[in-house]
Amino acid sequence: MARRYFTPRFFEFFEELSRNNNRDWFAQNKPRYEREVREPMLAFIADFGPRLRKISARYVADPRPAAGSMMRIHRNLRFSRDKAPYHTNAAAAFGHRDGKRFDSPSFYLSLSPAEAFAGVGVWHPHADMVAKIRDAIVARPAKWKSAVNDRRFRARFEMAGDMLSRPPKGYDANHPLIEDLKRKDFIGGTQFTRNEVCSAEFMGLFSSACASAAPFMKFLTEALGLKW
Repeated sequence: MARRYFTPRFFEFFEELSRNNNRDWFAQNKPRYEREVREPMLAFIADFGPRLRKISARYVADPRPAAGSMMRIHRNLRFSRDKAPYHTNAAAAFGHRDGKRFDSPSFYLSLSPAEAFAGVGVWHPHADMVAKIRDAIVARPAKWKSAVNDRRFRARFEMAGDMLSRPPKGYDANHPLIEDLKRKDFIGGTQFTRNEVCSAEFMGLFSSACASAAPFMKFLTEALGLKW
């Protein structure tokens, strides 16, 4: 039976947090955060688990409140000029069970008043990861083209992320897939409306979007030496 996880109160919390991004306000409203944001997101993660296993048994939806799929609301301020202590979105990353936390390809969900975003792939990968993906594209160009041109994937996702301005060193500048080899991020993104997120159909919509990215995720997973 379809379940409604998120309500307008979920987004209202973040709208207020964006205007009161300080520790005193958050401390006073922490019960709201736990009730209206954290609990619905953890329930969504738990119920997404069986659907994710149908896409790939090696990807994990971990509903633990700490060190699980849900990302911390506390911002890392060590290297940031912006000292606002809290994120103004709720996010979850579903990575490979054999990959380091958030270092493997991931299915990703971010919900905020500004947008409801789902992403797939590898964002800001380390240099050795980028090299492995580029080498896989060169070694298996037909599989890469099949993955990124898959009809269901293209209907739902747009390729995004940073690009090099010039061909990467060590790769043929005239390679037919040079534009893909210039990628620094290997991600696809798609958007949902707030009405969709707050509907009982959102689990199905998100799961279907993730399933449509399976060929793309499979290519990246295997390129990094992990099993799909």
